[in-house]
Amino acid sequence: MKFSMTLSAGLALAGMTTAAPAPTNAADQIAVVAPASKSCASSTECRTNVQASQPFIDAFTKYNLKAPGQIAAVLALTAFESVNYQYKHNISPGRPGQGTSNMQMISYNIEYANSIPELKSKVAALGDISTPDKQNQLLALVTDDKYNFGSGPWFLTTKCSKDVVSGLEKGTDEAFAAYMGCVGVTVTDDRKAYWTRAKQAFNL
Repeated sequence: MKFSMTLSAGLALAGMTTAAPAPTNAADQIAVVAPASKSCASSTECRTNVQASQPFIDAFTKYNLKAPGQIAAVLALTAFESVNYQYKHNISPGRPGQGTSNMQMISYNIEYANSIPELKSKVAALGDISTPDKQNQLLALVTDDKYNFGSGPWFLTTKCSKDVVSGLEKGTDEAFAAYMGCVGVTVTDDRKAYWTRAKQAFNL
């Protein structure tokens, strides 16, 4: 079963339903998590909630993330890391090669790019990726929208334990904290605010 044009299809696949007042449209759900994503006036790299919705739907389908808690957690993380989807590269302190909506370090972006069949030859063509210029060229490969919004789902399903992935199906604060532990961070107040909105968006 394919996702429809709404992330709420994930709820159906998980055998759950959305109760009012949680939104059921993908763009609206993203807007609840990342309110500032409704506008893109502040960055040329920015994508609105509407622009991000279909690439996210495609990515959650590709990486088999169906549960509302899993989807909400990835949205909470990526919205925080990309400053409401305004940026695709690290702006502070400006590390070469760090970026995507998941704001991954260059080592992960190399792995991510190599996991995508149509990008493997392009990665190989870059040769030595140890210089800032080559690292930024590598990043450019994965910041196209169809890859940019897939980095969060990819990281969760390939870098986190099965316990973390399955734990997020419950959509609990403990599960989100475990996910942040996998990412290598703690649940700060700022991160908690995104997670709280994500729970609201999916009625968790």
